[in-house]
Amino acid sequence: MTTVDLPLLPLGRGTDRGSERGVECPGDLPAASDPDLVARARAAKEALGERVFVLGHHYQRDEVIQFADVTGDSFKLARDAAGRPDAEFIVFCGVHFMAESADILTAPHQQVVLPDLAAGCSMADMARLPQVEAAWRALADAGVQDDVVPVTYMNSSADIKAFCGRNGGVVCTSSNAEVALEWAFEQKGAGSKVLFLPDQHLGRNTAVLQMGLSLDDCVVWNPLLPGGGLTEQQLRDARMILWKGHCSVHGRFSPDVVHELRATIPDVQILVHPECRHEVVLEADLVGSTEFIIKTVEAAPPGSTWAIGTELNLVQRLAKAHPEQRILFLDKDVCYCSTMNRIDLPHFVWAMESLVAGTVPNRIEVDPDTERDALVALQRMLDLPGKSHKD
Repeated sequence: MTTVDLPLLPLGRGTDRGSERGVECPGDLPAASDPDLVARARAAKEALGERVFVLGHHYQRDEVIQFADVTGDSFKLARDAAGRPDAEFIVFCGVHFMAESADILTAPHQQVVLPDLAAGCSMADMARLPQVEAAWRALADAGVQDDVVPVTYMNSSADIKAFCGRNGGVVCTSSNAEVALEWAFEQKGAGSKVLFLPDQHLGRNTAVLQMGLSLDDCVVWNPLLPGGGLTEQQLRDARMILWKGHCSVHGRFSPDVVHELRATIPDVQILVHPECRHEVVLEADLVGSTEFIIKTVEAAPPGSTWAIGTELNLVQRLAKAHPEQRILFLDKDVCYCSTMNRIDLPHFVWAMESLVAGTVPNRIEVDPDTERDALVALQRMLDLPGKSHKD
């Protein structure tokens, strides 16, 4: 199987439109030390008025979140943007695949801006369209493709969502992954299989802990190995074919830290995101999406102690908002999402002032064919019964 390597691009120069990576930032950024950055951001936002709608993902820096009109997970934010058709500009303070989703769901006259094109997602990068198409052909060669339904996590590029749309698949979030998998397994009868993209951990945790499948029902497809590193017999026996992808933040958490915390803080409750590794999720008290984590902390009684396994910006924000609780980060080391953190105040000010000056910087546009097919997969998700559509 042939793979296509991502190009190595110097930070700040060049783009690769065929992947999640693009690092072009034309123009001069204001200095991070500029004491007037907050005032400049406020002035630009005021000048744009109702023409701009600013979205802030939960993992963003506080310096940026303060200017968000709404905060939330990626799909919620994209839908919020679609609900504001009068906004000419959507400034998405998040990462590239999120801005793509906003462009897909908003009206043609709305322009989506990502303040820094280098704000990509390493997980989304791990499933590139040529790799997925090669895997799909290999599944046909193994005689199992007709039994496979592709399911992609929201945290994937638009062309992967479109692939699922073209091939009878669906998009899911971490809140409705179980419902999406139930739907997928119903599509092909008793022998149905799922190709789950791009996060192996969400797929495994949902299949095993929520749907009752065994670990033996799951195999991992490695796109860097011929045949995914699997035999045809393994593919025939599997129910879940998990793409070898992961979140670089959530993958850091370990059961050793959980054990250490329980030994030193007996009343601690472990609260983690389902993108964490299976062995970490098994040790947790509660597992759920970002919105679930937030709501759990908000509803917790004063004096309770929580160790939270998700991105550090959010954990710090929760600790600041709830001083009546003891909130800890489930890692010994500082662990921000490095690409999400690229959206800083200088980039935000630069993007907003560019809009004021009549220039639309870093516009994210999904081509019409990709948008059409991605919408098919997204609509299938929206048509699913039951659980909410949150990350």
